[in-house]
Amino acid sequence: MTAPGIVVAAPASGSGKTVLTLGLLRHLHRNKVKVASAKAGPDYIDPAFHEAASGRPCPNLDPWAMAPRRLAAVASQIAQGVDLVVCEGVMGLFDGATAFQGSTADLAATLGWPVVLVVDARAQGASAAALVRGFASHRPDMEVAGVVFNRVAGERHARLLAESCAAAVPQVKILGFMPRFEDLSLPGRHLGLVQAVEHPDLDEFLDRAGELVGAHVDVATLRALARPATAEACDLPPPVPPLGQRIGVAADEAFAFRYPLVLEGWRKAGAEISFFSPLGDQAPPPDADALYLPGGYPELHAEVLAANRRFLDGLQEAARTKVVFGECGGYMVLGRTLTDGNGRSHAMAGLLPLATNFAERRLHLGYRRAVLQVDGPLGEAGTIFLGHEFHYSVVREEGPGQALFRCTDAEGTDRGPAGLAAGRVAGSFIHLIDREA
Repeated sequence: MTAPGIVVAAPASGSGKTVLTLGLLRHLHRNKVKVASAKAGPDYIDPAFHEAASGRPCPNLDPWAMAPRRLAAVASQIAQGVDLVVCEGVMGLFDGATAFQGSTADLAATLGWPVVLVVDARAQGASAAALVRGFASHRPDMEVAGVVFNRVAGERHARLLAESCAAAVPQVKILGFMPRFEDLSLPGRHLGLVQAVEHPDLDEFLDRAGELVGAHVDVATLRALARPATAEACDLPPPVPPLGQRIGVAADEAFAFRYPLVLEGWRKAGAEISFFSPLGDQAPPPDADALYLPGGYPELHAEVLAANRRFLDGLQEAARTKVVFGECGGYMVLGRTLTDGNGRSHAMAGLLPLATNFAERRLHLGYRRAVLQVDGPLGEAGTIFLGHEFHYSVVREEGPGQALFRCTDAEGTDRGPAGLAAGRVAGSFIHLIDREA
């Protein structure tokens, strides 16, 4: 049976939807509800927190980079064998890749999941009713079914919010009032939250969030609002073609940004996957015929990586006979040098003519439509992928050499060549999400 789902969204980033989602997941999990989760958009960090809270892997649902049939297939898969699916939105409810594409609202409309809106009520009282009414009426193809007010000052504040919203938008259920709790915050860094694996007290934090959600949110009514996805699922090829039959994947705090759907697609296609830790100075698996270095935070560990000779020597040796592919941070490590935030340059693998600098930070952010320029394990030249770029490192040298992709952004603006390919080694700053339908 397919479980019902609900989307937790907000008018803007910083409203508290992540903490509320984590608290809801932990509360349900602790109360023996089989709850699964998903994260909207190209986010690597929040899904790890979801998994810690619910005990289940959290895939991404990306309304710009995934076709509707991919979204339907993934949503159907998530909803098997559980009681409820909770999907956390991204940014504000109507914010996306462009003014009209790729928003959490698009995802809710495609799947038919109702929305619970998390409203930061710190600086408003009855005015919140106008905000909720505006969000509830903005798009007729999706439903704002409930609202949780966050950072509520006290009983009088809660009463103002309740009375004004009940009069203005009686169809939207008022699900709760979360007080201000300064201890319910998560530290961040340049690419988002500090990774879940780096929090020594994560379980304590999640338990605290779960207790507060249980005490201040009407979870039973929230669950009753959920509905099964309306889109029809179908079998699809893997989002990214397997790089080989036996794929070694770099996996540790420096290489943690990988989409579960990509690895799962490789497994379903018959590939075997094993993991190794560059930070632990582990050489790539000797029986692998392909290596994947995903993104992460190599810029924070450049000195350690440069000193780990078993890893670097093993990577250089593997490149003689195996496919080697790097994304974002992995791409940086395949280059010649990486300059850290303190301005110190560290020698990397030297497999591609690339030098990156994290001391001269500049934001590179956005969706990419990437056209493959060379034949290889990713497919024939001309194959089109949809992906996302998000990093602060500046490229000091890139090339000469063969570009891996030619890119446009979400609005169709030409972004030029991207990445490099040299023999069996290739990479770029783009995180691949899916093939274009």
